[in-house]
Amino acid sequence: MHAGLERNRIRKHLLVFALAAPVLAMITFLGLSQSSKEALSDINATGVAMLFSAGTFLYVATVHVLPEVGGGGHSHAPAGGNGGMGLSKVEVGALVLGCLIPLVLSIGHHH
Repeated sequence: MHAGLERNRIRKHLLVFALAAPVLAMITFLGLSQSSKEALSDINATGVAMLFSAGTFLYVATVHVLPEVGGGGHSHAPAGGNGGMGLSKVEVGALVLGCLIPLVLSIGHHH
């Protein structure tokens, strides 16, 4: 709304965004549950899906989160928040901790 978009257009975009994950999860489940499991394993479908998932995560991290860490990004906090200076030290710590948890969980896990 701050960018001057119409409410109906915003609602359509939010609807598509909200339905994207559940609809594609059902499509993926149906695709994997069919008799073509051998064909899917030949093209490494799980790996390709993980690449798209990681790409989405990296996009959000680089476009939305990282500019706020440097203080140059836009802020969704109220005017009385942290002064528009980006993320607080606690938020940065939580971000770093969240990035390190998968690393810690993978120690000693071998296939």
